[in-house]
Amino acid sequence: MRALRAGYLAAAAVTVFGAVTGRERLQWVAKPLLMPLLAADTVTSGVELDPVERRILLGSLAAATVGDVLLIDPDDDRRLIAGASSFAVMQTGYSILWWRRGARPRPEIAAPRLLAWAGAAGLLRAKAPVLALPLTAYGATLGTAATLASDPALAPGAKNIAGLNIPNSDPRSRYGLGALLFTVSDGLIVLRRLFAREERTRRVTEGVILATYAAAQYLLTEPPPRDLGQT
Repeated sequence: MRALRAGYLAAAAVTVFGAVTGRERLQWVAKPLLMPLLAADTVTSGVELDPVERRILLGSLAAATVGDVLLIDPDDDRRLIAGASSFAVMQTGYSILWWRRGARPRPEIAAPRLLAWAGAAGLLRAKAPVLALPLTAYGATLGTAATLASDPALAPGAKNIAGLNIPNSDPRSRYGLGALLFTVSDGLIVLRRLFAREERTRRVTEGVILATYAAAQYLLTEPPPRDLGQT
């Protein structure tokens, strides 16, 4: 494992620990480091990415950094909306990357994600109408990126089961799992906001949200095979 990605895992562990134990100061120290560490790894990994793809990825990670800082306080709806806007930029960047690498939307892969998006949108309209429009719009960008990330064309050597590429030695085969974890994380944000009332439940849920988010970003930002990354 490369040193910067190991550092990312350490910062992620501190971030999750800070959330579960209510130590917000730890989150303020560790969480803003997450995406910069992945960005630095992208630059130093030794994989020669297409310059356009590198700029897209670094821009996506910069947008995610803004979202990370905003969501250190996940109980402030204004920060939640602003954070969703930042992550929408990131998801759009990921969609462009997967498209450039050959992914295309397939109905059988898009259908379950569309149903999940519609269900979440309906729940938000019923329970939190102030959040419904911005989070539903963000969900559209998430669903698009997740659909492309699981296209079999993105990782030709991977098996695809129920619309998900099964991870193997090819980093591209893990993008679908990363997108699924991202979807789980974001779904839990909605459920936490709408239904979690006890402080302990909110902290534990936030820890799971951050753990699945960190795992997702780790998988989504692994460079493609060297021969495919060269210009």
